[in-house]
Amino acid sequence: MNQNLKDFYFFSNFLNRKVYDPSGKRVGSISDLVAERAEPYPLIIGIVVRTGGRKKSRRVGTTVVPTPDQGRFYLPWEKIIQMEPLITLLEKDLCPLATSFSGKDIVLLQEEVMDKQIVDTFGAKVVRVNDLHFLRIDSHLRLVHVDVGFRGLMRRVGWEKVMDQVLRWLFSYDLPNQFISWKYVQLLSGSDLLQLSVSQKKLSHLHPADLADIIEDLSGRERSAIFHALDTETAAEALEEIDPKIQKFLIETISAEKASDIVEEMSPSDAADLLADLPEERAEEILEGMEQEKAEDLRELLVHPDEAAGGLMTTAYLSLTPEVTVETAIARLKAEAPNLDTLDYIYLVDEEKVLLGVVSIRDLLTAQSHQPLSQIQSPRVVSVKLDEDQNEVVEAFAKYGFRAIPVVDEENHLKGVIGFRNVLEILAPDAG
Repeated sequence: MNQNLKDFYFFSNFLNRKVYDPSGKRVGSISDLVAERAEPYPLIIGIVVRTGGRKKSRRVGTTVVPTPDQGRFYLPWEKIIQMEPLITLLEKDLCPLATSFSGKDIVLLQEEVMDKQIVDTFGAKVVRVNDLHFLRIDSHLRLVHVDVGFRGLMRRVGWEKVMDQVLRWLFSYDLPNQFISWKYVQLLSGSDLLQLSVSQKKLSHLHPADLADIIEDLSGRERSAIFHALDTETAAEALEEIDPKIQKFLIETISAEKASDIVEEMSPSDAADLLADLPEERAEEILEGMEQEKAEDLRELLVHPDEAAGGLMTTAYLSLTPEVTVETAIARLKAEAPNLDTLDYIYLVDEEKVLLGVVSIRDLLTAQSHQPLSQIQSPRVVSVKLDEDQNEVVEAFAKYGFRAIPVVDEENHLKGVIGFRNVLEILAPDAG
């Protein structure tokens, strides 16, 4: 079939369009298009025709009972002999929809694609499919783009021409199409969500804060689908940026084993905050699946209330003894950097972990390689106690302008470090 087939169509050009038999009698109207999955662009192999009209009702005694319409049927593409100006069938008989796709990997575009959300990994946002764009190739149509723009929405509701006239008259402006190539779109398994990505690796290329925004913009089912698709490291980074209520929801949708792996990759302070929000039994289950050393660090953090310095600190910092040389310190810093929450300072301690001094990274990089850290340490160390109130912690940051402040116990043993980011979360808890 290639009679009167235009070069391109939109899905909105088909939806609810009337279908006729060779005698000119109306058979029904189009309710969906059927595409067979193919790389890179799906092939339209048929249409779904709704026969009958609107649902009617009949009276039974004093009760009005709705009468169902005659159902939906499948029409293979080869049985269409004309597309313009009227869609005309080769024969009148239609195939039952339920038995028409045996052995074929098909997509019902209205049901599975239209109005679905797309994770735009290029724009780091969530958009919605407003229309679909097809191109004629030989005697068939292939799905080549999804339309996520305002023009697509206006076209779908029949206001495209009016909108164009108004914009040209008022602003001399033509609203552009916003197309996304179908080759970048895939259906996420077990979800109504479409993901704009050649592979799941695209998600890991987003900044964690952008990925967190995307997840927060989705509904519960779609959030789970995206989160389950992430690798452990990416999931951990995104989870650190997500609203605590959504954090809790997501971590409860996965197995304890996977949750343990993700929590291990998180910043200790963020991980402790997350575990503190979980039921005690669930939190302990996750801790038991983690490496013993990391689990013990988190258990220590969980002891302290959120409003105290101990509840704000992290245990992922670098501490060395004063006799270590600058050259060795730089090597240690490079080796451990991926696992550290603060890279601004190196804290000097003795064998019993008593805090003796601090070295800024700036001083470290400008010192001679053979110098011991004791020669370049700051002459005065500012610290806060474990039980110090968070408001006093904020005041210390404001007064001294540090990017991190060490936390000590009553005997001056170094217990953790509070980074400036934690202070921002106190000052602007809704900024993220």
